[in-house]
Amino acid sequence: PLYIYPFEQYTRFLIGLIFVRRVMLFYSFFKTLVGKEIAVELKNDVVLTGTLHSVDQYLNVKLTNVSVVDKEKYPQLLALRNCFIRGSVVRYIQIPPAEVDTELLQDAARKENAPPTPTKEKSSSSSGSTSKKT
Repeated sequence: PLYIYPFEQYTRFLIGLIFVRRVMLFYSFFKTLVGKEIAVELKNDVVLTGTLHSVDQYLNVKLTNVSVVDKEKYPQLLALRNCFIRGSVVRYIQIPPAEVDTELLQDAARKENAPPTPTKEKSSSSSGSTSKKT
């Protein structure tokens, strides 16, 4: 059987927490781009352009006014107008440089990578009672 020691569980939890924080950073960023023209490259090499209609916490994307970039290679996609793209099949999302607030992104990245602030622990001696275990 596989034994997971508490340290390994804690490490896996932290890695998952970091992943969730980064996804939330991208999610928050992409929400600011709703209504803007973007290009989405899929893992199967299809590139679609369209207006970002919505994005969710899984980075699934809904596009409107869709057009395929390589019309000769993918003629079956010419009739496509609106689409839902699962986040796990996205390779890249290209956005117009004018739509990127670099200062906002840098501040968010700094906050995400900042060391945790120490928390104040309440001492047990402040309650006036001390107990010793034998």
